[in-house]
Amino acid sequence: MTTAHEPRVAIERVRANLAGLYTTVVGVLIFNVAVFFEWATTDNDGFSGYEADSLWPYTAYLGLGFAAALLYAARRAYRRQHRGLTLTSMAVGLATTLQCIAWLIDIPGAAERETGDPAVGVWIGLLGALLWTIGSALLAKEPEGDPEHDRVHTDRDSGYRAGPGVS
Repeated sequence: MTTAHEPRVAIERVRANLAGLYTTVVGVLIFNVAVFFEWATTDNDGFSGYEADSLWPYTAYLGLGFAAALLYAARRAYRRQHRGLTLTSMAVGLATTLQCIAWLIDIPGAAERETGDPAVGVWIGLLGALLWTIGSALLAKEPEGDPEHDRVHTDRDSGYRAGPGVS
C-alpha cells in the first residue's frame, strides 16, 4: 500500500544581523571617551566635556545604558533585537549628533566664559554620535518579530523524492 507523501516543511527564522549593534556600541564608547577631551578653549584655558556642559556626560551615560540594553536584547530577544529600543537609541544618537554640530557652530554660553573655538573633543564626540546613530539605523532596518521575514523551505525545494514514481 502506498501512502501519499506529505511534503516536509522547514521554517528558517530570520534573525537580525548584529553589525549595526556593534557599530552602535563602538560609537557610544567613542562618545564616552570624547567627554574627557577638551570641548572648548579660551586664550589660556580649556574645558573638558564634563566641565563645559553637564549635558555631555549625561548623554554619554545614556548611551552606555542603550548599549547595555541593546546587547541584552540581542542575547535574549527571539530575533536578536527589540525594534522600539533600537529606534529610541537611533533618535537619541541623532539628537546627540545634532547637538555636537550645534556646539561646533556656536558654543552655548560662549559670551559668559569668553570661550574661543570648539576643541578636539567635539569632533571626537561627533564621530561617536554619528557611529551611534548609523549603527542604530542599521539594526532598526533588520527584521524584528515579523513572521513575513521567515523563509519557508519544503522538500520540493531540495529535490527530495519519497521513492520511485512518488512525487
